[in-house]
Amino acid sequence: MDPKKVPQHIAIIMDGNGRWAKKRMLPRIAGHKEGSESVRAVLKACAEFGVKYLTLYAFSTENWRRPDEEVDFLMGLFSQTIDNEIEELMENEVKLKFLGRLEKFSPGLKKKMREAMEKTKNNKRITLNVMVNYGGRAEIVDALNEIIASGEKGADEDLINKHLYTRGMPDPDLLIRTASEMRVSNFLLWQIAYAEIYVTAALWPDFRREELIKAIEDFQKRVRKFGKTKEQIDAA
Repeated sequence: MDPKKVPQHIAIIMDGNGRWAKKRMLPRIAGHKEGSESVRAVLKACAEFGVKYLTLYAFSTENWRRPDEEVDFLMGLFSQTIDNEIEELMENEVKLKFLGRLEKFSPGLKKKMREAMEKTKNNKRITLNVMVNYGGRAEIVDALNEIIASGEKGADEDLINKHLYTRGMPDPDLLIRTASEMRVSNFLLWQIAYAEIYVTAALWPDFRREELIKAIEDFQKRVRKFGKTKEQIDAA
């Protein structure tokens, strides 16, 4: 891995928790619990490698359709993780942001999320975006409604960017999806327009430092053209 060519922003669709648990004849919640360990490992590695933004798809607007027991466990896991990890996030200069339609969560969980964001807001080593009750289409709808409410008569790309949940951040350079799934699942639909996509068979609970290195090494082999020809890129 070339340390000079590490992506500035990595986004990950964390898939395969349920399959990981099923392979071991465990309940699905065991997969989510083990998956939270992968979050810790990947965040630590990203900070070490010099990645500035890590965006994780933790809970989609569609995930409310899952069994109540699983949803309740995930809500509890979010709450417990904030309690357990907040001091380490501070020690490692991690800015934590929960992005999505947060109003649907319980008052207690919303309070914890907001307090964690406030506490870590001045940290500068790496920003961890946890996308919860998130959908790419919902984000664009919310951005357009903000623009309309502000009285703007029209919109361009720059204006829409300023009203996205990820406002002020660069778009992802690398989008990783685990568990061999070949779709973007309503994730960062606006922001991944030019992201390099890397799909791995590794299930999310098995995705740790070495798997991340493989993804970054693959990214570094790509030629990012942004509409130009390879000859133009080489000449520059």
